[in-house]
Amino acid sequence: MRVGILTGGGDCPGLNAVIRAAVRKGERHYGDQLLGFLDGWRGVVENQTMELNVERCRGILPRGGTIIGSSRTNPYKVADGVNRAKATFEELGLDALIAIGGEDTLGVAHKLVRDENLPVVGVPKTIDNDLSGTEVTFGFHTAVQIATDAIDRLHTTAESHDRVMVCEVMGRHAGWIATYAGIAGGAAEVLVPEEEFDIAEVCDFITKRHESGRYASIVVVAEGAKPKEGTLALQSGETDAFGHVRLGGIGNLLAEEIERRTGFETRVTILGHIQRGGTPTAYDRVLATRFGVAAIDAVHDDGFGSMVALQAGQIVRVPLEVAVGELKTLDHHLLEVAEVFFG
Repeated sequence: MRVGILTGGGDCPGLNAVIRAAVRKGERHYGDQLLGFLDGWRGVVENQTMELNVERCRGILPRGGTIIGSSRTNPYKVADGVNRAKATFEELGLDALIAIGGEDTLGVAHKLVRDENLPVVGVPKTIDNDLSGTEVTFGFHTAVQIATDAIDRLHTTAESHDRVMVCEVMGRHAGWIATYAGIAGGAAEVLVPEEEFDIAEVCDFITKRHESGRYASIVVVAEGAKPKEGTLALQSGETDAFGHVRLGGIGNLLAEEIERRTGFETRVTILGHIQRGGTPTAYDRVLATRFGVAAIDAVHDDGFGSMVALQAGQIVRVPLEVAVGELKTLDHHLLEVAEVFFG
């Protein structure tokens, strides 16, 4: 078979491991010819590809990012984008496409399967871990480890200077990274998108910690966290091709407000793209590899319209519509675990 692969949306540790696994099994086991579409759906719309084979994929397992590039291009927002994508399939004689991405990338895949009958299989990718249908997505554990390492380092400087340290992590709609890293890093507070926070309560809590003799506090906040009174979320007003407002600045505003209300010296660290860059953890390399092998198997089983997923430790297939139907938000029981250690 002639199989295409694309990576869409934000880059993520483990993307290359998926590509490598799909290519290796596709070429060696099935005798497939594989092509990588450059820069996500843009490569499909513009018919831009590169050859993928076992030799080309040597050494990419531990590499972050994606060797075929990524973008947030949406064929449904590009002039005649869908028809151009269909034409690419015909011109290349493509038998199938493996789309690796999050809700937006896989949302496009779902529409192309449903409305255009194109043969697409999905692979879940998001460091936010907010895709439904799978217990975890590759890249998430790497992001958590990076955030935890940063929090560990912030503890020492916070304690040395009796400071409050605000650490902003990724998480537009879901607080998985913030909560996992907050628990693992021993944060004093974790603020997530799922629960609006009261800035007065946050400041009162920090004040009580100081009154009890604990002069250093780490506050972990997800980029999409929102306060109850008004809003401290700084939004640029700009949107991407999928209509998402670009978030940023909640950490800075939170730090300013904490210092203003409490009088305690407060500093902020925004991890940003550091969380999605660099080499993937061993867990994410293994999970991504399992997903890549399962994706090429799904192609040969005519499992189009499905996404490979992790459930109860096993790799299964779920309909793409399940994956993109609604976001998987934080399990509140997990947040309750974190709250045990507040104070």
